[in-house]
Amino acid sequence: MRRYLVLLFLLFFLKNNLSAQQQLTVTQCEELLQKNNLYLLAEQYNIDASKAALIQAKIWEQPYFSGEINAINPADNRYFDAGKNGQKSFAIQQLIYLGGKKRNEVAFAKSNIILSELQYEQLLRSLKFQLAQSFYTIYYDQIKANSIRTQINSIDSLTKAYETQVSKGNIPLKDLVRLQSLSISLKNELMEIDKNILQEQQNLRLLTSAESPIIPIISDTNNMATLLNKPMPNVSNIEQLAVEKNTDYLYYQKVAESNELMLKWQKSMAVPDLNIGAAYDQRGGAFNNQVGLTFGIPLPLWNQNKGNIQAAKVQVMQSKTLKEQKLQELKYGIQTSYEILQQQRNLYHQFSVNVTQNMQKVYEGFLYNFHKKNVSLIEFTDFMESYNQTIVSFNEMKKNIVVSGENINFLANEKIF
Repeated sequence: MRRYLVLLFLLFFLKNNLSAQQQLTVTQCEELLQKNNLYLLAEQYNIDASKAALIQAKIWEQPYFSGEINAINPADNRYFDAGKNGQKSFAIQQLIYLGGKKRNEVAFAKSNIILSELQYEQLLRSLKFQLAQSFYTIYYDQIKANSIRTQINSIDSLTKAYETQVSKGNIPLKDLVRLQSLSISLKNELMEIDKNILQEQQNLRLLTSAESPIIPIISDTNNMATLLNKPMPNVSNIEQLAVEKNTDYLYYQKVAESNELMLKWQKSMAVPDLNIGAAYDQRGGAFNNQVGLTFGIPLPLWNQNKGNIQAAKVQVMQSKTLKEQKLQELKYGIQTSYEILQQQRNLYHQFSVNVTQNMQKVYEGFLYNFHKKNVSLIEFTDFMESYNQTIVSFNEMKKNIVVSGENINFLANEKIF
C-alpha cells in the first residue's frame, strides 16, 4: 500500500512538473521578449523623454510684462496716485531669436529622438542575440543530456547485474569497479550539462519574463538542415548590409550628425537676440498718454560663444573618429564570424549525414555483443567513452554552427541564416 502511494505521488509530481513547462519556438520567445522584457520597457521611456524635449524646444520664451504706478505724489501729498491725473506706465516685450537659433535647437532635439530610438533598437537586438544563444544552447544541451542519460541507464543496469555476479564470486571486483567508474564519469558530465541548462533557462526566463521553464522547439525554418545547406552569401554583401542596418554603427553615425547640429546651434548662439515690445506712459514721457515702441539687442563685445563653439567642433571630430572605428570593428567582426562559420560548416560536412544514426546502431551492436560476451569489458567501456564524446562533440558542433549564424545575423541586423 505504501509503495502504491509513493508511486502515485511521483506520477503526480512529474505531471505537474511537465505541465509547468512550455514549448516555444525562438520566434515565440522573441515575441515574449518584446512584450515583457523590463529593460525594453524602461528604454522606451527614454524615447518618450526625447519627444518631450522636442516639444519644449519648439516653445518660445514667454512675453515679459512690466509696469509702474505712482507710490508717493509729493506735490499733492497723495499716495498711490495712479488715477486719471496720476502716473502709471506699462510695457510688454518679446524675445525674438535671430541667427536660426530656434530652428537649430529643434533640429538637435529631433536628432536626440533618433538616437533614443536607435538605443532602443540596440538593446532589442542585443537581447535577441542573448535569447538565441540561450535558446539553442538549451536545445542542443538537452539532446546531449538525453543521450548521456540513456547511456547511464544501460551502465547502471549492467552494474546491478555485475554486483550480483561479484557477490557470487563469478566476476572479479575490478570489472564492477570499472563499470562504476564509467557511470560516475557519465553522471558528473550530465550534472555539468544540467547545471548549464538551468543557468541558460534562468537567462531565457529573465529575457522573456516567462513564469515557467521554456522547452525550445526548432521549427522547419530554423532547423539544422536549412542552415547547413543554405549557400554562403558573399561576405562583401553582408558587410554592405551591416553598414546600412547595424544599429551600433548607425548610432555612431547619427551621433556624428547630431554633433554637427550642435555645432551649428552653438554658432547661431553667437548672434545676438532682439527684444521688441510696446510701452505706455501716462504722464512720465514727452507726451501725456505716450505709446512707444521698445527694442533692445545685446552688443557682442565680450561673449561670442567661442568656448562652446570650440567644444562642439571637438565633439564633431571625436564622433567622426569613433564612427570610423566602429565601421572597422563591424567589418572585421563580420569577416571573422564569416570565416568561423565557414570552417564549422566544412568540418560538419566532413562527417556522414547519418553519423548519429550510425553511432546509435554501433552502440546497440556493442551493447548486444557485450551481453553475449562477444566483447570484453575493456573494449565495451572504451567504446562507451568514445561514443559519449562523439555524441557530445557532434551536438556541440551543431550548436556552434547555429550560434555562429546568429552572430552574423546580429552583426548585419538581418536574418541571413
